[in-house]
Amino acid sequence: MDISDLKIGTEGSFVGDINKGVQSIKRIEELGYDSIWFADHLMGFTPESIWTPSIIDAANIQPSPHIFHSVISTMTLTAWNTHKLLFGTSVTEPFRRHPAVLAQDFLTLHNLSKGRVILGIGAGEGENNIPYGIEMNRPVQRLKEAIEIIKLLWKNGDKISYEGKIWTLKDAILALKPFEKGKYPPIWIAAHGPKMLELTASLGDGWIPLYFTPKKYKEKLNTIIKIAKKKGRDPEEITPALFCYLVIDENHDTCDQLINKPVIKNQLFLLPDSIFKKYGTSHPLGENFYGLVHYIPPKYSREEILMALNKIPKNMMEEYIIHGTPDEIIAKIENYARAGLKHVIFYNTTYLADTSKIKSSFTCLKKVLAYYKD
Repeated sequence: MDISDLKIGTEGSFVGDINKGVQSIKRIEELGYDSIWFADHLMGFTPESIWTPSIIDAANIQPSPHIFHSVISTMTLTAWNTHKLLFGTSVTEPFRRHPAVLAQDFLTLHNLSKGRVILGIGAGEGENNIPYGIEMNRPVQRLKEAIEIIKLLWKNGDKISYEGKIWTLKDAILALKPFEKGKYPPIWIAAHGPKMLELTASLGDGWIPLYFTPKKYKEKLNTIIKIAKKKGRDPEEITPALFCYLVIDENHDTCDQLINKPVIKNQLFLLPDSIFKKYGTSHPLGENFYGLVHYIPPKYSREEILMALNKIPKNMMEEYIIHGTPDEIIAKIENYARAGLKHVIFYNTTYLADTSKIKSSFTCLKKVLAYYKD
């Protein structure tokens, strides 16, 4: 793949002042990014028990790790204030929103943006559901049915009926039409395990995982390609993407120091116990723990989190947290591109660990962007 073909996206969730958020998305478009992505969160993944200036530098400038505006509202602002940027959720799910509501919301955004929205969707995260009394039963089946229902509502225009194990629809109608006849928002699926990879191969227009080494990324992508071919699909119809937490600086030693900060190490709690096992240990928060489902940050005291963070293997942090100088980041992304990556999404977390790096880290990221766009 020619390097200029690689699409570059960035995380853009509004966590503070709305006007500053709008200015930020305009600036991201001006810089030449291809896409911008928004978390659909009620709370964040960092426990408030450690969100204090003595532990996390970002606590000096942001009062809480759990500040998130409505994703549909912020994407509406994005549709209205940009002209070229693709934008999507990273990611939503069908527990808090019925598939008919997702179908209507994203087709509306599709029209507002003249065809630029992407429905990024997954099986759901425990932190956004369990504390709010929402049971996360049969997540993969629920997601499968949700996508089937969304596609039926988009492409039919007349009343539809659907009989599933989760949902039953009878004479349901969504008469809203797409911006361009026959074209609907692409659906990118956050898939990691076997069932979700199969779902991506069957129903997805894109694949948007979190946390894979290049070797594992290639293995998982090959699985999707193989299943898609068996189902009679052209694998080229599925865009391979990757959501990357990133630590970047002109000095490599600085990056090594920053990835050992609690706010950065905390990201690895999202990984399943099976990955920790490969490094000779168990998940610090429990046997068979899978962070995306089981990690509910407010449950843990400061002492519990700090003790658990100390149990994360150093070589695991070095391999799973993408970090380095601009040239090193480019080299790492090239490894993913050789594995089949076509759309990378950067989430610059450098400044969370050191707020003095806000400007310099984004300047470094501009160099990475320039490599692909100039």
